Amino acid sequence: MKNFAYLNGPKVVVIGGGTGLSTMLRGLKKYTHNITAIVTVADDGGGSGVLREDLGMLPPGDIRNCILALANTEPTMEKLLQYRFTDGMLKGQSFGNLFLAAMNGISNSFEEAVKKMSEVLAVSGKVLPVTLDDVKLKAKLKNGIVIDGESLIPKLQMKEKSPIERIFLEPKDAKPVKEALTDIMDADEIILGPGSLYTSIIPNLLVNDVCEAIEDSKAIKVYVCNIMTQPGETIGYDANAHVDALFLHGLKSLDYVIVNNGEIPYEYKDRYKEDMSQPVSYDVESFKQKGIKVIEKDVLAIRNNYIRHDEQKLAEILMGLLE
Repeated sequence: MKNFAYLNGPKVVVIGGGTGLSTMLRGLKKYTHNITAIVTVADDGGGSGVLREDLGMLPPGDIRNCILALANTEPTMEKLLQYRFTDGMLKGQSFGNLFLAAMNGISNSFEEAVKKMSEVLAVSGKVLPVTLDDVKLKAKLKNGIVIDGESLIPKLQMKEKSPIERIFLEPKDAKPVKEALTDIMDADEIILGPGSLYTSIIPNLLVNDVCEAIEDSKAIKVYVCNIMTQPGETIGYDANAHVDALFLHGLKSLDYVIVNNGEIPYEYKDRYKEDMSQPVSYDVESFKQKGIKVIEKDVLAIRNNYIRHDEQKLAEILMGLLE
């Protein structure tokens, strides 16, 4: 397969958050440097949540992971930025989060801080928060209960044993970062996922004008479906249900869905089953009726005993769609 010239390679926009997105970015940057990662800022748990509460800044965690995925730095620098303190007042906090917090302190906005950190780390492409508004993520379950806060959604959904009916942002009129909309409109390919459906991908779609920009863009639109269902979010979902949730929350069309057809080792299936997680199945005929093409490929990787997407295989598939 041919390699695109990095600097004038295709314009690729990825939308989401979490580890799935940063994994995919590591593969894509080998083919093009025209990458824009548009990242959710609805997190309120962990080290990001602490900084959000203490300093009144937007949560840095997902942004940090995407910057590091696209960075061209020495391995020692990457290890330093991913380092988590194990003791004292900083216990659980990552140095990369503190780096971004400090950059935020000397910048005029969080958007500027992200750009400055990206410059320091020689990032291929760019990372943008989807909004600069201080948004809170909420979920309404089918039993009527409303869960307040991103970090509580999976926990309380499991406790209530009621599926998520819909998620929404407060304030409801969150304004998008203009550069994010411009890049969506100019893109050759827009990729949603992989990542947590309700807490990493859909929050981006709830920001004003994002779904409209995706629809108006002439880009190829692709959804990378998770390999396994996620406890607290998508128990019992097949790939079709994942896509239905995207459409319910404002997405208007998709060209492709990428699903894994690689065989998951029995011992991993068994271990994930203990957490009520199972391989995501799919119905090709149902997708055909929606006008969506299904790409069935082995994109499976086992990393640190977890099931992940293989970044290289995924990047080859995504770039192949543009040839």
